Amino acid sequence: MINQMMPAPEEFRGLPKVDLHRHLEGSLRLSTMLDVARKHGMTIPANVVRLSRLVQVQDEDNLTFDNFLSKFNTLRMFYRSPEVIERITLEAVEDAAKDNIRYLELRFTPVALSRAERFPLEDVVNWVVKAAKDAEKKYKVMVRLIASINRHEPLELAEQVAWIAVEKGRENIVGLDLAGNEAEFPAKPFLSLFKEARQSGLSLTMHAGEWSGAANVREAIEVFGAQRIGHGVRVLEDGFTTALAREMGTVFEVCMTSNYQTGVVPELNGHPAPKMLNAGLNVTFNTDDPSISQITLGNEYRLAVQDLKIPLDTLKQRILAAAAASFLPENEKNKLIQNFKKDLKLA
Repeated sequence: MINQMMPAPEEFRGLPKVDLHRHLEGSLRLSTMLDVARKHGMTIPANVVRLSRLVQVQDEDNLTFDNFLSKFNTLRMFYRSPEVIERITLEAVEDAAKDNIRYLELRFTPVALSRAERFPLEDVVNWVVKAAKDAEKKYKVMVRLIASINRHEPLELAEQVAWIAVEKGRENIVGLDLAGNEAEFPAKPFLSLFKEARQSGLSLTMHAGEWSGAANVREAIEVFGAQRIGHGVRVLEDGFTTALAREMGTVFEVCMTSNYQTGVVPELNGHPAPKMLNAGLNVTFNTDDPSISQITLGNEYRLAVQDLKIPLDTLKQRILAAAAASFLPENEKNKLIQNFKKDLKLA
């Protein structure tokens, strides 16, 4: 059963949480999509059930990358105005707050958000930055942003996004992410861009070891100097890379249900997260695309403890590890860690 949108047990819903890997474009509410479609005269299915089949993974779907990514083709139709982009940002933070997420690093892809109406990239970034700040105040969630670029997009677009992000880093953009099809598109063309962004103050995370093997994780660590790896669940395929990641303390942004739905992990109950922890890797638990996957982070915590038999105390330590892996300045990070230690009742 894929649909996990039933409320997580209070034991997990009530835990203070950190989500380091959540895509704005995978966080849209169905009700909002229907409302936007009505206001903008869009031709889409008129009821929630039929729309859900286009934008959310269903039990009867083929669990493949292609099917998962196909959901974004429909989602990209909805970014029709500055008001829509601000609304979906505000609602993504509100949904996180309802799940007791205290610290959220929300990543967004300016190129995807701009495409439907050909908005200038800088405008799109400004709208998301403003809405995230407003949402942080309104919902009492600490929100920071990560600008994401895709491997299959032209380098010129990536450069524009990166330098806008560097400029907005003085506000609440803290990192740069490389996403997209790692099996067919190499990361190397973006190397100098990522190094310059790091030198300019942005932290780095990269999707790697999901669509392709452990070699991409090694490249992200050794060549790009990425502090965090998006997914990275295939790291265990190579002993050297596993040892390297352990020695470097590289943070893995693991998204269990997503890994199952994209076909990386054949069985949800066989997810490698416990093996990654046993190998001494710095694992954190995250949502990826909560609307597409029909999950909350509370659901993922329940999955970790009840299905994968990860001890609750270990889960709490992983929440603390996620706080420590945040892309915050050291003084803010230390304050965040102390708050989580207190709330999780950890020494």
